[in-house]
Amino acid sequence: MDIHPTPLAGSALIDLKRLEDDRGFFARAFCEQEFLDAGLDPTITQCNLSYNHGTGTLRGFHYQLEPNAEVKVIRCVRGAVFDVIVDLRPESETYLQWFGAELSQDNYRAMYVPRNFAHAYLTLTPDATTIYQVSTPYTPGAERGLRWNDPAIGVEWPIEIATISDKDANWPLLADNPDFAAAPKAEVR
Repeated sequence: MDIHPTPLAGSALIDLKRLEDDRGFFARAFCEQEFLDAGLDPTITQCNLSYNHGTGTLRGFHYQLEPNAEVKVIRCVRGAVFDVIVDLRPESETYLQWFGAELSQDNYRAMYVPRNFAHAYLTLTPDATTIYQVSTPYTPGAERGLRWNDPAIGVEWPIEIATISDKDANWPLLADNPDFAAAPKAEVR
C-alpha cells in the first residue's frame, strides 16, 4: 500500500501497490503494520457496504461523538464517488477545513478518516458501491452530522446533488449547532 497524507493532519489517501500479470492484479488492501508505521489507527471492528442507485446521491456528513468516535477507511469498489472529510478537532490547525478526493473502481483508492472527522460522499456514477471499515460500531445516540451545504465549511461539490435523505438534508448549520457555537469560519481546501 502507498499511504499519502492529505492536507488535514491525521487523514490519508491509500493507494494499492498492484502486482500485475496476464490474469489481472493482486494487492494488499489493508495491513495493520503498515497502518501503524504510518501513524494510523488500524482498529477495525465493523465492515459496511453501501450501494447507491443513481448519480448525485449524497450520504453524509456523519460523525459520532466520543467515546464512540470512529476511524473509517472508505473504498469505492464499483463506480465512482467524491469523498469528503471535515476536521472537527478544535485543537487542530485545520479545524473545520475540508478535503475531497475521487474514489473509484478504476483508481482503487481509499480514504482514511481519523476520529473526530465528519465524512460524506457524493456518487459520480450510477450504481456506485462503497465499502467502509470502521473502528467503532454504529451507536445511534452518538451519531451527529453537518449540513452538506453549510457556507461556513464551503465544500465545492463537483456535481449537483440529486438525492439526499431527509436526515442528511436537515443537519444543523454550524452556527446553530451547540457543538460548534464558537467555531471560526472555515477555510476551503
